[in-house]
Amino acid sequence: MLYVIVALKSEAQAFVDKYKLKKSKLNDFTMFFNKKIVLIVSGIGVYHARVATQTLVNNFDIGDEDIYLNVGICASDKEHKIGELIDIGSISYDDVIYEFKRAENILCLDKESSNKSDKLVDMESYGFYDAVIHSTAIKHFYILKIVSDNFEPHKITKEMTKTLIFNQLNAINKIIFKEEEI
Repeated sequence: MLYVIVALKSEAQAFVDKYKLKKSKLNDFTMFFNKKIVLIVSGIGVYHARVATQTLVNNFDIGDEDIYLNVGICASDKEHKIGELIDIGSISYDDVIYEFKRAENILCLDKESSNKSDKLVDMESYGFYDAVIHSTAIKHFYILKIVSDNFEPHKITKEMTKTLIFNQLNAINKIIFKEEEI
């Protein structure tokens, strides 16, 4: 099973459309699912991402082959192009770096940033990470972010967000399933 945690309904909509997911509720969260995917919309922020991820952990049996995925949009400096998919390997949060594989580092903040000297920034990655590393049952997890803006959050629309995610779904599959299709 693939368990997906996104912050926004517009991020979820790409998965809903492509994989024909059905809508449901899980505690206070909106959830979408089919036979292979369970997706939960956490809301914005570290706290919400942590609680949503933990809700999935608490309500579903985790098998050795199950994958937990945090996917969503992020801000980036000009080094990364709008629409680029970034495989995150470490998170900077509250002046601590949490490294889990060799890949890009993201700065996780509790509020929007317009600091163009930051390289990659989001608001949920640490909450997801904190929940999955405290579950001994989770063997596979990924944090994948798609660049939505260069620290200009006011330019992001719901439709743009959905399109950015949708355009990267095949690339996401290649990373998490090693070329297999879900």
